[in-house]
Amino acid sequence: MGKAKMGRQNTNDTKAKAPSTQKAPAQAGLMTAVPDQTDIGDSTSMNPRDHVNSLARGLQVLRAFNRTGRKMTLSEVASETGNTRAGARRILLTLVHEGYAVAEGKLFDLTPQVLELGHSVLSSKGVWEIAKPFIDHLSEDVHESVSAAILDNYDVVYVSGSQYHRVISVGISVGARFPAHCTANGRVLLAAQPEEKWPAMLKGIKLTKLTANTVTDLEEFRNVLIEVRDQGWSMVDQELEIGLMSISVPLTTSAGVLVGAINVGVPTLRCSPEEMITDILPKLQTTALNISKALKR
Repeated sequence: MGKAKMGRQNTNDTKAKAPSTQKAPAQAGLMTAVPDQTDIGDSTSMNPRDHVNSLARGLQVLRAFNRTGRKMTLSEVASETGNTRAGARRILLTLVHEGYAVAEGKLFDLTPQVLELGHSVLSSKGVWEIAKPFIDHLSEDVHESVSAAILDNYDVVYVSGSQYHRVISVGISVGARFPAHCTANGRVLLAAQPEEKWPAMLKGIKLTKLTANTVTDLEEFRNVLIEVRDQGWSMVDQELEIGLMSISVPLTTSAGVLVGAINVGVPTLRCSPEEMITDILPKLQTTALNISKALKR
């Protein structure tokens, strides 16, 4: 996740709707405009001639990567999407050219740039815009960096954050992606999945060993998720990177719908695991509760 100062690379866990008659305020990196409704017509009765087949096939390819959660060869992409090899090849090369995919030998994979396609949707719904002031306040309160993440297959993707600047600080970039199994945010989100999905989920997760502390035994990891689910929070101590520790809680709407997770990331030289639980966790839980109350849906 992001970069830590002092030369350390940190990998620990850490818009509003515009009136229909006005232009939406421009947001960072985005151009917003209200479409001319007279040009759209009735979207429920689209003329078949308006259907762009090449775009539909491209979306099929993107969904295939999301569905499988792995790198794929050209033949696999064609098989997953029902495209011809030639058609799949053109789509993949277009995605590579536009920066949304990368080719590694015979394997293709999506890049974090595809998150741009979803961030506008998240922003329009206002979830993270509503949560941001609470995240900023918590960061100022505990004097540490705070981040928010969502689950994408077996990775966590960071959608918001507040970096507290110190000599050694934990930084985060929106769009950063890391394995869910060894991050506090990831474990909270995995543990929150319906129990009927656990067998397939545990079978699909690759428990890659990133440090000497990373849990890689499947049964042990399952027990970790059970503990996280039962206690309602997760703490990861140097399983993603040595010297980095994080504690996380789930984030839900007032109706109880899971929307993500928030965490506080701390260098181990500044805090012990016991202090994380006694000093930081209560404030983190209060922040999550306050955000939940604000998300009235």
